[in-house]
Amino acid sequence: MPVEFEEYRESSDGDDFDWTLREGSNAHTIMSFLAEHPEQGFTPKEVHEATGVTRGSVGKTLQRLEEHQLVRHAEPYWAIGDDDRVGTYLGMLSSLDTVAEREGTEDYDEWREAADARE
Repeated sequence: MPVEFEEYRESSDGDDFDWTLREGSNAHTIMSFLAEHPEQGFTPKEVHEATGVTRGSVGKTLQRLEEHQLVRHAEPYWAIGDDDRVGTYLGMLSSLDTVAEREGTEDYDEWREAADARE
């Protein structure tokens, strides 16, 4: 399937990995699948086949999730990470979502402009 190349390259090469685990993101899809099978490990190919996440994105996403200790890796298998670490992270995301729903999202550019105006 063709993709918009520049958007794909920027999203796959950059450090702007989406750690919010938004529903529908590759990270969310993979984490959800692995969480359904906490005692099992899967190859990237198996993750791809089970989730529909593109083959090229599976490996990069798993590596980035591993950097944050959200998944475990023993070549060639991947599994959901330590329960405490994953639970803490997902709890934090849930809390941030709740705050955003109640208070709205913050515009950090406005904060920067206000800070610059004070100087």
